[in-house]
Amino acid sequence: MSASFASALTAARDAAGSQHYPQGALYVVATPIGNLADISLRALHVLEIVDAVACEDTRHTQQLLRAYGIDRPNGQLIALHQHNEAEAAQLVVQRLQAGQRIAYASDAGTPAVSDPGARLVAAVHAAGLRVVPLPGASSVIAALSVAGAVADDGAFVFAGFLPAKAGERDAAVQLLAQEPRAVVLLEAPHRIEALARALAVLGERPLTVGRELTKQFEQVQTLACAAFAGWLEADPQRSRGEFALVLHPSVQAVQADDGMRVLELLLKELPVKSAVKLAAEIAGGSRNELYEAALKLKNGG
Repeated sequence: MSASFASALTAARDAAGSQHYPQGALYVVATPIGNLADISLRALHVLEIVDAVACEDTRHTQQLLRAYGIDRPNGQLIALHQHNEAEAAQLVVQRLQAGQRIAYASDAGTPAVSDPGARLVAAVHAAGLRVVPLPGASSVIAALSVAGAVADDGAFVFAGFLPAKAGERDAAVQLLAQEPRAVVLLEAPHRIEALARALAVLGERPLTVGRELTKQFEQVQTLACAAFAGWLEADPQRSRGEFALVLHPSVQAVQADDGMRVLELLLKELPVKSAVKLAAEIAGGSRNELYEAALKLKNGG
C-alpha cells in the first residue's frame, strides 16, 4: 500500500461504514482515470467489503486495490471484459442470486459508458437484482468542465470513439458538422493524428483537447479544428496519452440561441413583426424561423 493512502482507507471506513450495502447487489464503481487520489471514500469502502470484484483487467485492478491497501486473493477477482462480458455476466448474476455483493470496475473511469459493463448491468436488471452506482471520475465530464463549451441548456452529445476506418470516420465527421451542440470525442494515441486530419474539415469550429487528464503531464488546449493536426505535429509528446476532446457548439447554434433571447426580450415591448425584424438584425438568423418562434411564444408554446 502507498503510505499516502493509509489514512484514506481509514477515512473511508469511518465515513461510509455506517451506510447500508444490500446483499445480492452489483456495485458499479468508478475508478480514477489517472490520478489515484480521485477515488471516492465510498468506493474504497465498497471495494473492501464486497465478496468479489469483477473487472476489465484483473492485473490492473489488483494493482489498484493494493495501492489503496486492499489485498484480495486472485480468486476474488472476476475477469469481465468486452470479449467475455455476456458469459461472465451470467456468473456474476449467479453469485448475486446467492446473496453475494459484487463490485464492477473497468480499467479507468466510470464503467458501462465507453468501457465494458453495460451488458453486465442489463443482465443484472433482467434477473430482477439491484444495481448500485458509485459515481466518480469520468473523462467525459472532466473534459466538459474545462472546455467552457456547453450552452445554457446544458445539452451535449457523447460520440465516443469515431470509426477506425478512414471512410467511415470521415462520414462521421460530416455528421458532426451538422450537430449544433457540443460533442465529446474519445481517442487513443495511435489514432489521434488521423482524427485530427479528419476534423480539419470543420475549419474554425473550436475544439478543446484534453490529453492525459488528471495525470502528471495533463494538457488542455482550445484551438480551431483546422489547427489541431499542426498542433500535434509541433511536438511529438502531444500525440502521446489518452485523449478526451470537446467539439464546441457551432457558430450557427450560438447565433440561433442569441436570436431567441433577443426575440423574447423584444416581444415584451413590441408587436411580433417589429420584434422579429429587430431580432434578426441584432443577432442574425432566419426571419422565418424567428417569426414561427415568436408566434409560439405569443400563443404560450
